[in-house]
Amino acid sequence: MQLGIHLPHAGSQATPELIRGHARRAEDMGLSDVWVSEHIIVPRAQFPRSPLFYDPVLTLTWVAAVTERVRLGTSVLVLPMRHPLPLAKELATLHNLSNGRLILGVGVGWLEPEFAALGVPFNERGRRMDEGIAMMRAVWSEDPVTFDAKTIAAEIRDMTMLPQPISPIPMWHGSRSEAAHRRTVRIGDGWHGSQVSPEQAVPVVARLRRDRPEPEFTISIRSHWDGKDVGMMKERVAAYEAAGVQHIMVHPQDREIDDWNTVIEGVGKVAAG
Repeated sequence: MQLGIHLPHAGSQATPELIRGHARRAEDMGLSDVWVSEHIIVPRAQFPRSPLFYDPVLTLTWVAAVTERVRLGTSVLVLPMRHPLPLAKELATLHNLSNGRLILGVGVGWLEPEFAALGVPFNERGRRMDEGIAMMRAVWSEDPVTFDAKTIAAEIRDMTMLPQPISPIPMWHGSRSEAAHRRTVRIGDGWHGSQVSPEQAVPVVARLRRDRPEPEFTISIRSHWDGKDVGMMKERVAAYEAAGVQHIMVHPQDREIDDWNTVIEGVGKVAAG
């Protein structure tokens, strides 16, 4: 079982110093990876405490500079909100600067006012997701590249975008809907679920393995924890492993209240056995 932690890059407790310090601690503890999330702009009423979110790509670049081994994950990057070309450039740069440590967790998004503020049609997010992934993979693998875009405004004819990634960037999909499941098993390198209990994970894993049996397709769960009952968390991790889950990313149960130090130290104890 691989274990990772969410970094304190969102909420009132988030600071550059904490982000850097906890990333280093995660690496020193032997954890597999560190993760960040994404919101660009949010309606204030839906975030009554702190709406602070550091940019995920820049945050992971900051983390890459102070670590050497730990992988760097997004949980999740909302692809349809961004134009694929500058995003592809940013991600390839991060992947290469970190010596191939990026895990790209992706999703279609859920916050309609955020899409509206960015001028992106909410009802097109599925189509934009599919086309955006195809466009990024094209510029990451072809030189020169020609791409016929239908939904996203782009005209790419015999062009070059460098650097290309030094290795394939694994893409884990945070999928809930039937359409998202089909996308995940068709083009994904893994599944990154959220708030699914070990019992609920059993049929989900069985369905994913039916469609993607190869072990390289990673099944990951994002699980909240306050960091206090290490014995309980060890039992939870064992139950996930028995269900066929290969990776768990732990996030504080309440990022505004929970002690991030307690959570991260607890995950280190779980990883140590």
